[in-house]
Amino acid sequence: MTFRSLKTAIGLTAALAAGGAAAQTSTLRVVMHSDIKIFDPIWTTAYIVRDHGYMVYDTLFAPDEKLDPQPQMVERWDVSADKLSYTFTLRDGLLFHDGMKVTSADVIASLKRWAVNDTIGKRLAAFTKEWQIVDDKTFRLVLTEPFGLVLKGLAKTSSVVPFVMPKAVAETPANQQIASTVGSGPFIFKRDEWQPGAKAVYVKNPAYRPRSEAPSGLAGAKSVKLDRVEWLALPDPQTAVNALLAGEIDMIEQIPHDLIPVVAGKRDIEVRVVDKFGSLYLFRFNTLHPPFDNPKIRRAALIAFNQEDFLRAAIGNPEYYRPCKALFICGTALESLAGMDGLLDSRFEDAKRALREAGYDGTPVTLLHSTDLPLLTNLAPVAKSLLEKGGFKVEMLSMDWQSLVSRRAKKDAPDKGGWGAFLTSAATVLLVDPAHNHYTEATGERAFFGWPKDEPLEALRALFMRESDPARQRAIADQVQTRVMEIGTVAHLGQFVNAQARRKTLVGGQDAPVTVFWNLEKK
Repeated sequence: MTFRSLKTAIGLTAALAAGGAAAQTSTLRVVMHSDIKIFDPIWTTAYIVRDHGYMVYDTLFAPDEKLDPQPQMVERWDVSADKLSYTFTLRDGLLFHDGMKVTSADVIASLKRWAVNDTIGKRLAAFTKEWQIVDDKTFRLVLTEPFGLVLKGLAKTSSVVPFVMPKAVAETPANQQIASTVGSGPFIFKRDEWQPGAKAVYVKNPAYRPRSEAPSGLAGAKSVKLDRVEWLALPDPQTAVNALLAGEIDMIEQIPHDLIPVVAGKRDIEVRVVDKFGSLYLFRFNTLHPPFDNPKIRRAALIAFNQEDFLRAAIGNPEYYRPCKALFICGTALESLAGMDGLLDSRFEDAKRALREAGYDGTPVTLLHSTDLPLLTNLAPVAKSLLEKGGFKVEMLSMDWQSLVSRRAKKDAPDKGGWGAFLTSAATVLLVDPAHNHYTEATGERAFFGWPKDEPLEALRALFMRESDPARQRAIADQVQTRVMEIGTVAHLGQFVNAQARRKTLVGGQDAPVTVFWNLEKK
């Protein structure tokens, strides 16, 4: 299907002809990485739903360009000397899209719902004695013991963000989807113009009052300079590129790396990396069944792997990837090589020796291979090759990502419909410390798919969460990284960034871990 025929199908031409006023507005047309069908950013971890959340909701705090938490809806806050009580006051002028004032009751209800589903939220809830309403604009968090990540938790980004919703909406059980899209954020969702599979429309919130500070990351002023933003669903990347070159759309949020050369250097197009932290590739072990129920065998896999082979196969262009052995991400405060000696260097003879010492009996690794997501498709074949060179037997099962997601939830043995390992990617802002990084969690049944259980590791993670001194946090993080590498909960396979392609008629915007549309202007 050509883009022009698609325009007819979704009614863009008709909309422009029917509304002279609409033609006079500043309208941005962007192809996002996915179509949006769900609107509850607490119920799902899908990034497109998170992106919707940043359009219509606001947060108490937000990370700046250094990932440090800065106030957003909060005007001021203070902490008691014993670090057991945090008091927050909302700034003036916060209104929901329906005209109702944002109150302390709305905030507390929203945070309680968020804490049910989010990793760091659950941890904060475990340290919480109570939330208190002081008045309509002031509320207090009372802890049972110090928790060193209160502000970082409230500024959490990427998936399952602590967005503030109206109390009546936030009281929906966290395992049920909300139907409302009413927030207090910079844009308003136009449900009457939503066409599933084709178009989602957002318009400027005239009542939104940005902060006065300069923008930095997701913090500071959210100045809306666009009247209207249209998210268009174009599943075929080449069709989207053709539409961008023809001037029929303004932006492709994530252009596939192999198509960047098609638009790079064009007079009217620029290619930008807006998320300098990017994402990380990960190989996840299933610790419940052989062969990866043995930590010594998992460590042998870490010896056999190297990051460059994965990154070259999946991304290709070194301009957009970076080998990085730091589990808590290169370029952050917790970057470290602790515990990494001899790992991720493809020392195949050392891997074979480790397997013999671990008593490996030739049980094959049931490796799940995602075939329909370009960023993941080439990873499993690389893993298979490296594991086999290191002495493993591997059976690779190919399937689409949704089938893989369904299968990875099964705890059955691999020959009974379960699995041995899979590969994925995650935004690095979710992985920057032992509290946020759920691949380091080792609580068994409650841990992320793979379900590792290790009490020493959990004791270190708990110690990190109680600590507020940055120097001591770093020392503990080094111990966590060392322990993760000793028992092998995950193999981290290098960092990469995605690129945004847009027409040069667009000016400004935010360099941030999430694609947002404030401070962006169309000339």
